[in-house]
Amino acid sequence: MAGAVDLSALKSRAEANARAAAQPTAEGGAGAAPAGASVIDVTEENFQAEVVEKSLQVPVVVDLWATWCGPCKQLSPVLERLAQEGGGAWVLAKVDVDANPRIAQLFQVQSVPMVIAIAGGQPVDAFTGALPEPQIRQWIDQLLNALRDQLPGIRAAEQGGAGEPVEEPEDPRFTAAEDALERGDYAAAEAAYQKILDSEPNNEQAKAALAQVRFTARAEQSDPAAIERADAAPEDVDAQLAAADAELAIGRVEEGFDRLVRAVKRTSGDERDRVRRHLVEMFEVFPEGDERVTAARRALASALF
Repeated sequence: MAGAVDLSALKSRAEANARAAAQPTAEGGAGAAPAGASVIDVTEENFQAEVVEKSLQVPVVVDLWATWCGPCKQLSPVLERLAQEGGGAWVLAKVDVDANPRIAQLFQVQSVPMVIAIAGGQPVDAFTGALPEPQIRQWIDQLLNALRDQLPGIRAAEQGGAGEPVEEPEDPRFTAAEDALERGDYAAAEAAYQKILDSEPNNEQAKAALAQVRFTARAEQSDPAAIERADAAPEDVDAQLAAADAELAIGRVEEGFDRLVRAVKRTSGDERDRVRRHLVEMFEVFPEGDERVTAARRALASALF
C-alpha cells in the first residue's frame, strides 16, 4: 500500500491549508465537515502533514467518500460526531476521492465509503461500507486501546479535561528505581521501572524513565569508533544502532537521528521495525517539544510512508 504512489512532491503545509480553506464543500454532501481539530478536510496537498505526521501522535481515521455515494452520507456524519466526542484522542481525515485521485490510488480504493486507520505513518486497520454506529464505536474503542501505549497523544487528549492535576504522594517504587540510578546500578533501575510497567503498562512516567535508563546505560558503554564502523557498513543494522547511540552520547543528536531514519529507509520487515523502535525510544530521552525530535519525527514519518 505504501508504495502505490509517490506523494513526496506534495506542496508545503501553508499552501495546503490555504487551498483546503478555499475549497468548497459539497452542498448537502458527505464532505461538509464541521470546524474543529478533530475533523479535517484532507487534500493531496496537506495529506503528509494532516495524516502521516499527525498519526505519529494520535490515530488518524481516513474517511474516503464521494459526493455521489449514498452510504457515505450516512456514515460520514456518524464519524464526525464520534470524532468530536473523542476530544482529540483521534482525528477524522475526510477525503473526497474524486477530487483527490492520488490519495484514492494510494489506498487502492475500489469502493466507497472506505475507512482506514493510520498510526505511526502506517495503515493499521480498515473497514468498508456504512456500518451501524454501535459497531463503529466498538471499532474505534478497540483501535484506541490497541494504540494507547504507542501514541502519546491519545492519553494526553483523554486526560485533557480532567482539570488541574492533583499532586500525588511519592511512589516508593519510583524512589527505589531512582536510588538505583543514583548508585549507577542501571540494571536494577531498569528492572524497577520494568516492574512498574508490568503491572501498569500505560504508566507514561515509567516508560519515559525506562527509556532514559536504557539509553544512559548504552551511552556509557558506547564507543566513538562505532561511528566509523557503521559508516563503512551501512547495511549492518547493529552497527547503525550502536553508532546512533554513540552520536547521541557525544551530543551529535541530529546526526544520530538522521542515521536511523536512513536505516529505516534501507530496511524492511522486522529489521525496519527494530530500527524504528530504537529511534522512538531515543525520542523519549528528550523533553517534550524538543525541535530536534519534532524534525526527526517528521523525517521518520516520511521514511515509513
